[in-house]
Amino acid sequence: MHFYKFQADNIFSGSELLPENMVLITDENGTVLEILDQKEAGGGVQKVQGILSPGFINCHCHLELSHLKGLIPEKTGLVDFVCAIVSQRHFPEEEILNGIMNGENEMINNGIVAVGDISNTTFTLAQKQKANLKYYNFIETSGWLPDFAEIRLNKSIEFFNNFSKVGPSSIVPHSPYSVSDPLWQLVDPYFSNRLVSIHNQETNFEDELFLEKSGDFLRMYELMKLDTSFFQPSGKSSLQTYFSKLCKASSILLIHNTFTQQADLDYIKATGQFDHTFFCICANANEYIEQSFPPLGMFRKNNCNIVLGTDSLASNWSLSILDEMKTIHKHLPSIFLEEMLIWATSNGAKALQMDGQLGNFEKGKKPGVVLIERSENKHLTIHSTIRRLL
Repeated sequence: MHFYKFQADNIFSGSELLPENMVLITDENGTVLEILDQKEAGGGVQKVQGILSPGFINCHCHLELSHLKGLIPEKTGLVDFVCAIVSQRHFPEEEILNGIMNGENEMINNGIVAVGDISNTTFTLAQKQKANLKYYNFIETSGWLPDFAEIRLNKSIEFFNNFSKVGPSSIVPHSPYSVSDPLWQLVDPYFSNRLVSIHNQETNFEDELFLEKSGDFLRMYELMKLDTSFFQPSGKSSLQTYFSKLCKASSILLIHNTFTQQADLDYIKATGQFDHTFFCICANANEYIEQSFPPLGMFRKNNCNIVLGTDSLASNWSLSILDEMKTIHKHLPSIFLEEMLIWATSNGAKALQMDGQLGNFEKGKKPGVVLIERSENKHLTIHSTIRRLL
């Protein structure tokens, strides 16, 4: 059997940076055999400059929107972005499928090994059947008008049945502002003992809608000719309005969290779900759409389970977790790469319930091996790059 032996400036194990004298050994298929001191590793060691890491986990992506790269204007705000997405329905299937293939290749080249992917059409199904990456498929159900709740759920069930054949899948709510109370009630049984994701507090007027039925979402409903007369605000933040509806889930993946407040974190802690809740940061998408940045300092202070996502090429310039970390470093220059790598590897694997195989260099796992080059003093720079080794 052929073995790979890698020695680098540092090896990131999935939880910490190991010293430069350590050697990672895998079999020819990339399964981790052990990490040894160089004195015990024997010959054939491949020495590289940089930091070796397990492959990255992209916890939030819309791969099916990859054909929209560069077509949606930047910095329009969420309502105009959503309206632009809804209006983009005229593309030939071949163009959509090519975009999906190219998007997946981009993730592979950027060291990503697993993806939490939003799947609201079956366009990504054929690509996922090739098993180039591991996917957790989130089938989003949405429908603001109560009368259409059953129709919307039935469509989601149809997609769920298709995607369950190619990987773990869940039926999940798109967002609190796009799911009616009857639809919440219908989808509730499908949360039981599953991972559930939801777009959370991506914009400041999401809270405004639930606090006092005001804000820019009312303009969106008007543009889409959706009746809002039935809606009564809860008088609470968006998260505090819906979060208890997810109590049956085994774990919860909150996406964006750009305008989440300390009171919302306190609310989650009071429910007993905090340890099972993951906060997915999509920093580049937040800049692309809202010119905003999530309260990472607050999340770190509260020891939140932080993970990373790219969102889609409709709302991002690339599908690269390294690029997400660079943007975070731009806002928080003191943050060490080691901490962000935990978010990008072991935390992400736990969030997508793939930590039995991915996320760290434990013996017997096959997490992928990537090399981060051109970092300085254990910090990223604008010149840092990533290369996939296995």
